[in-house]
Amino acid sequence: MSEMQVAVLGLGITGLSCVNFLRQEGYQVSVFDTRETPPGEDKLSADVKLIKGPLNGLLLANFPLIIASPGIALATPALQFASRTGCEVIGDIELFARKLKTAPYRHAKLVTITGSNGKSTVTSLLGEMALEADVNVAVGGNIGVPALDLLSPDVDLYILELSSFQLETTRSLDADIATILNVSEDHLDRYDSYQHYVQAKQLIYKQCKKALFNRDDLLTYPTTEDLPSISFGFDSHLYGLINDSDQHVFLALNGKPLLAVSALKLSGKHNWMNALAAFALGEAVSLDKDAMLRILQQYRGLTHRCEFVAEINGVRWINDSKATNIGATQAALSGLSDTIQGNIHVILGGEGKGANFSELTAVLQEIKGEIVCFGKDAQQIALCNQRAKRVQNLDAAVELIANSSQTGDLVILTPACASLDMYSNFMARGEHFKTLVRALTTDIT
Repeated sequence: MSEMQVAVLGLGITGLSCVNFLRQEGYQVSVFDTRETPPGEDKLSADVKLIKGPLNGLLLANFPLIIASPGIALATPALQFASRTGCEVIGDIELFARKLKTAPYRHAKLVTITGSNGKSTVTSLLGEMALEADVNVAVGGNIGVPALDLLSPDVDLYILELSSFQLETTRSLDADIATILNVSEDHLDRYDSYQHYVQAKQLIYKQCKKALFNRDDLLTYPTTEDLPSISFGFDSHLYGLINDSDQHVFLALNGKPLLAVSALKLSGKHNWMNALAAFALGEAVSLDKDAMLRILQQYRGLTHRCEFVAEINGVRWINDSKATNIGATQAALSGLSDTIQGNIHVILGGEGKGANFSELTAVLQEIKGEIVCFGKDAQQIALCNQRAKRVQNLDAAVELIANSSQTGDLVILTPACASLDMYSNFMARGEHFKTLVRALTTDIT
């Protein structure tokens, strides 16, 4: 086959992005997908060959360049066979990185962000900061728009969220600054070990001019020698936290206050770290400080992820409907009581998918306000705390808490469950919650 022949493994949004880019670059493209009806099949041009069914190593070995979807493990036997025969296996992010080094794109700055938790929040928050600073910015990667679709001569700053899967097939990013926000056990069905997963995350530091790491998480420290670095954390060094004489907490730089955490609409200590990380990344690419501070006070969070909905009669309402498992709810609630003056009220419930809800017992002990459960597994969740109350539905939960909460309190929907017992998806559940909360402005005086 001609060296202009390229195989794209996996269709969908990212696969289509790769196909369109490669065709514009003059390559002849063949697409491989194991599914009988892959999404996006109807959008393929007639000159793109689509091969369905199990991947065949002998067939793939005919393609000098293979673009693998992040969802396809490099350990897949057919890919391993093709690699051993000399085929180059990369992903869409590597294609993006190589193109970014050419005219008319190479003037742009690049920020790359990974981590087990919070990377979407930091990526989108930094994007909002850049917009406020009047910078021509493009945000995407593992969040929103595929990287290749972002390429434009008009863009001055690219901000990419990257998963460990994407990093495995990328080596040429050369980002102006890169960060690993945190590392916790994840995707162990894909990796041989936790160490293997950590090593995949660390690949981001091998492709940057400067690193930002989390002082409170040793696994985020760069292992790349002589790499310039900065850090953020809960102490007062560099990008950190300080208290004033009245014990008010501030985001700070080198011990000097930047912004009181009470001014953030983002809730929770984990989001204090997200705010610090975004600010540090922004300074590294010379975003205007005042613009960044304005956005920190306005940013409501990603939809359905600890999203600020409203403050009504001094009570803050937070939508965390995307917390569809116990770990996500634990992260949202851990230490939350320490961040506000009043009480935390929590709404949980839905379809637990066989989860062991006893793991919530410790974090629910921190909750001094109402603990309200609804949905299919409400009874099991309620066993985790003797103060928990069961109600029929989300409407009843919101009404109960609205009548008992007081100024200074915070209410969070963080279900620890899937939504399919009562809703089409977690988005529908979150939108219903937001509608109920906003109705309180007219129902409660």
